[in-house]
Amino acid sequence: MHLEARTGIRPAFTEPQGTSGLQADAEPSEMHRRTQGRELDLGSATDNMTRVVEDSQRYYRWQSFGPTDHRTDELWVDLSSLHRSQVQIHNILSNTHRKAARVALSFDFPFYGHYLRQIIIATGGFIFMGEITHQMLTATQYVAPLMANFDPSFSKNSTVKYLDNGNLFVVQWDNVHLKDREDEGSFTFQAVLHSNGTIVFNYKDVPVQLARINSTEHPVKVGLSDAFMALLSPQPSDVKQQTIYEYHRVEINTTRIVGGSAFEFTPLPTCLQHTSCEPCMSSNLTTGCGWCSTLQRCSDGIDRHRQEWLDYNCAEEAKATV
Repeated sequence: MHLEARTGIRPAFTEPQGTSGLQADAEPSEMHRRTQGRELDLGSATDNMTRVVEDSQRYYRWQSFGPTDHRTDELWVDLSSLHRSQVQIHNILSNTHRKAARVALSFDFPFYGHYLRQIIIATGGFIFMGEITHQMLTATQYVAPLMANFDPSFSKNSTVKYLDNGNLFVVQWDNVHLKDREDEGSFTFQAVLHSNGTIVFNYKDVPVQLARINSTEHPVKVGLSDAFMALLSPQPSDVKQQTIYEYHRVEINTTRIVGGSAFEFTPLPTCLQHTSCEPCMSSNLTTGCGWCSTLQRCSDGIDRHRQEWLDYNCAEEAKATV
């Protein structure tokens, strides 16, 4: 099995504050308000980020399973065996192309140590895990079992469906086709979010080798990613720009993805789980953590709260307590 986790805190993209809802305050951005409960048009966004390889398994450990592994059958969630009332077919996503829609979870899902209650499902085979929506959802902050240029509107048999039973949330891209390559067959695959933070990618039908999928019109990715937002400094007083920095990525070697395969990602402990100073500083489960008494938070400074960590001078306080 070959996977890489890419990190290095590289900028994903920068936009002036207020132009596309990229605002880091506690209030929902205008883009967030306009997309709440509705679909988001992804347009023709591209992804031209730069990265470096530094860290292999800091936030998740993982295993892959092939078609002959019994674990593959155990991981697959058979939505067809459940009562129709338990499985929701998203009518908007099932009848459109390049769209995404927000869905609320019934439980707090831990992602890179951050607890999320809302996600955004995209027709392009991925879930956006960021809190602030924008036109570059494919860039970072995703759970991507198979991000590609899928068009569920091609066929009435193509659907995007999901299940939430309180313990796990399943998204299934069912019988979806690649745009303008519909005659090559349909894909069926899942992303499963467990309440304990475990993430599973399941692949039932993969009719095309992923190396043959062109990424010119739409990024092709498989894996996990997270990022934080921070203000650029220095900057003119009348222009405030937010930059999204990807601090970690798990990237799967796509040659291992075939019909009947699966990947299971188990979350590792993070500094954020410690709620007081003593375990923050002494736990043998985590390393590099510092305690900020002002925020009452344990962190290594590299998470979604980085801007606040810097604003309150927590980095200096954490150094003093080592």
